[in-house]
Amino acid sequence: MKDFLKFTLATVVGIILSSIVIFFIGAIILFGVVASADTEVKVKPNSIMFLDLNGTLEERTKDNPLKQFFGEELSTYGLDDILSSIKKAKENDDIKGIYIQAKMLGASYASLQEIRNALVDFKKSGKFIVAYSDNYTQKLYYLSSVADKVLLNPKGVIEWKGIAAEPMFYKDLLEKVGVEMQIFRVGTYKSAVEPFIATEMSPANREQVTEYIGSIWNQVLTDVSVSRKISKDSLNACADRMLMFYPSEQSVKCGLADKLIYKSDVRDYLKTLVKIDKDEDLSVLSLDDMINVKRNVPKDKSGNAIAVYYAFGGIDEATDEGIISEKVIKDLRELRENKEIKAVVLRVNSPGGSAFGSEQIWNEVKALKKEKTVVVSMGDYAASGGYYISCAADCIVAEPTTLTGSIGIFGMIPNVKGLTDKVGLKFDVVKTNKFSDLGALGRGLNSDEKSLIQMMINEGYDTFLTRCSDGRKMSKQAIGKIAEGRVWTGEKAKKIGLVDELGGIDKAIEIAAKKAKIKDYTVLSYPEKEEFFESLFKEKPTHYIESRLIESNFGEFYKGFSMIKDVQKLDYVQARVPFDINIK
Repeated sequence: MKDFLKFTLATVVGIILSSIVIFFIGAIILFGVVASADTEVKVKPNSIMFLDLNGTLEERTKDNPLKQFFGEELSTYGLDDILSSIKKAKENDDIKGIYIQAKMLGASYASLQEIRNALVDFKKSGKFIVAYSDNYTQKLYYLSSVADKVLLNPKGVIEWKGIAAEPMFYKDLLEKVGVEMQIFRVGTYKSAVEPFIATEMSPANREQVTEYIGSIWNQVLTDVSVSRKISKDSLNACADRMLMFYPSEQSVKCGLADKLIYKSDVRDYLKTLVKIDKDEDLSVLSLDDMINVKRNVPKDKSGNAIAVYYAFGGIDEATDEGIISEKVIKDLRELRENKEIKAVVLRVNSPGGSAFGSEQIWNEVKALKKEKTVVVSMGDYAASGGYYISCAADCIVAEPTTLTGSIGIFGMIPNVKGLTDKVGLKFDVVKTNKFSDLGALGRGLNSDEKSLIQMMINEGYDTFLTRCSDGRKMSKQAIGKIAEGRVWTGEKAKKIGLVDELGGIDKAIEIAAKKAKIKDYTVLSYPEKEEFFESLFKEKPTHYIESRLIESNFGEFYKGFSMIKDVQKLDYVQARVPFDINIK
């Protein structure tokens, strides 16, 4: 008995001591991460900025402690961090060039175009850009084609094949489990509901998708043609040959690449460009390093500020991420009351979402506009609800490849009677009034209920048209002709009056300064990024692990299945583009 108690006590003491040691080791690592993130980086002479692209691109990133603890293989990059880093590299005389290592990047063409334009501006400094990849994806080749030299592994390939859109349809799947989606919509082109009620694209949807992927591809061809000095016809011919199945020498022969080189030899190649000996160390600055490099510009003393407010993601989705209307309204009100803020650039990257939430944000943008200049900068998407919250601005700026418009709304209510019948559930009801049991689980909507909901959708669409008409100073009839839920690229949207200028966020800031009649100013970003420890306490481990497990199992179908899972939590009335615009 004594031996048992002795071993038990030793085990308990061992567990306690191990826990204390692990706690202190974790604390040391945690404080080390925080301290390194805030340390200013000094740039050495003859340095190179290293843009290692292997992960996903977001509008802005925040510290996610769980990613660091779980050891995520792929990185998440902030578009704002990349753009500011390129600008710093251009201004810093000790940085001689940029080296792009193109692996894989989940990003839309509009964001890539914005980075590409920043790289074009960087080249005006006379500094070099070199790109290398074992295997270029088409999107990263589009980005990398801006480089002075495009390097390719001798056994590597360049994916160059054109663009395709491949929407996924859930109708038959839902029928198998006994679920029917009851749809209410306005707009011939409002295709967000099609995956739930059809098994293929409608003629109207096929028409709009054909047009906007054609517009995006034409922009890609134009940019690559200018950088590589290859005609657009020749680039299309290369795409039709599917060069990635040919030896890499063919990519050089066609002009897509400049040199075949192994990755192990790239460092020596870069040393020759910065004119240092092979036995010398090459100073390389990662994106994390560049974030902590201070800009070499005089401090502004004017007291004027332009606020850039980032609104990205779905509007009032089922999760606590994306655009949360209540928070956005509160933040914009604070900017409106801040006397130092002379203008606001509203950076919108959203496919839309709740029609109600969109209306509330529109109202606050309108109030902000009465007191300050408001310019919208559109990212990958600013469509449907994303356009709703943008239309009141003094000026709208979009990339040519931005997807916007989609002026229309819809409602979607699941009828699960087939499912409940399959599992043997029965329902009965007692009610006091005609519509007391509207939305009851045991049945679908009747004709009177459907008429009421469609009436509400029609009224919501009319309000949307009015908001666009007032904001764009166009007649309601003119807006109606280009509405109907149709998606437009930024290039086309400018021609039809939905967008004022083509360009990125820097262009929007320039316009805001000009309209506010200020020459000197400081650019401030909102909302402020969360600190490391704030993120640590807010992040829910169970939610993070669940989302990572689902994403790893479903891959590219993750968005579609997660949307089906959360459909009951969404507002019934939605102003958004298709839940997943799958452009490849």
